[in-house]
Amino acid sequence: MAHQLQHDLLVRRTHDEQSRQEYVMSLRRHLASHIAPHCAEMYTDAIKSAFEAKHGHEPGTRPEMREAMRNSDLYQFFSALQRTSQELMWDSVIDSVERQLPELNEKAKRFVGKRGHGGTLTLDPDLEIPNYLTGYDIHLQPGGYHTDYGDDDVAAGALWDRAIYLYSMGYTGPEMDYWGQSLAAQYRKMMPDSDPKRILDMGCTTGASTIPWKKMFPNAEVHGIDIGPALLRYGHARAESMGVGIHLSQQNAEQTNFDDESFDVVASGLLMHETSKKGVNRIFSESRRLLKQRGIMMHMDPPLFTEMTPLRAFLAAWEAYNVNEAFAGVYRDMDLVGEAVKAGFAQEKSRLVSVNLVVAPEFRNYDTPINEWPAVVAEK
Repeated sequence: MAHQLQHDLLVRRTHDEQSRQEYVMSLRRHLASHIAPHCAEMYTDAIKSAFEAKHGHEPGTRPEMREAMRNSDLYQFFSALQRTSQELMWDSVIDSVERQLPELNEKAKRFVGKRGHGGTLTLDPDLEIPNYLTGYDIHLQPGGYHTDYGDDDVAAGALWDRAIYLYSMGYTGPEMDYWGQSLAAQYRKMMPDSDPKRILDMGCTTGASTIPWKKMFPNAEVHGIDIGPALLRYGHARAESMGVGIHLSQQNAEQTNFDDESFDVVASGLLMHETSKKGVNRIFSESRRLLKQRGIMMHMDPPLFTEMTPLRAFLAAWEAYNVNEAFAGVYRDMDLVGEAVKAGFAQEKSRLVSVNLVVAPEFRNYDTPINEWPAVVAEK
């Protein structure tokens, strides 16, 4: 397996730190590829019949499946280890970040105000962070995405960049850009003759999903927005150090400061399921406001529960129950096309599209739902 690209901003690991982090990734792979499938087998072999004997029918909904599964010793074992792996993931990377944070802050600071590759960074210290992000630490990330420890701080970005590589077990690619590559490739597939001039990536975190848009459309002006200042400082320095000029700004996707009809593409990857019902409607509405006529909105998130069996939906909803991803369970049950129509898009120009994910070769037959993810796509 290819290792994560060691760019200038990525934390360096000591031998022991590297060993701990690789252990966490191996543990997560083992749980996903071996233990979770056994939970499904146990349901088929014993749990389903016990539920039927008690209720007179097999579990038909995710809540019923949860009732059936949650007292299973094997499922509890899996769940406890999965939660532990997530806690260990952050802990193993925090040591590396804290040891190097002054150096990382200084590295990132050198890029501020220097447009070596044409990129810019704009922060808003008065931005109000949505309460669906401040209410708890999503994914258990200490301090969440938004915490800022000072004028030059990049801690959240440095932590996210390395830890999410471990979280994804490497399937986001050496540059952490496969999600962005997938969306950009889907846009080109849908619009082969399009030459977008301005592109917006909402919820860009460190810009890893933004950079592929610039690489695919080098003549476009590419923007990324997020609410976390430390993420964006890190992301700006990261992009510049990798030779890519993108424009990062601290903004809430529900209400940006961009002009009406100023983008050809408004996209996001894995943003929506970490917001709220009101947030989804506002982001869809804001996307429509920002799009030029015939512009395209594309928001991609993990597979919808409505497309799964109750058992698979229950297993896929593990994070909604256990690691502060509460809205993910709601979002993945929503009528997303209906939400786009509520936001003002025409019914006939709104649809769900299956995005073929770019994945590392070793994951192409992996027993997790990572080969295709849905995107709600609408044309203005």
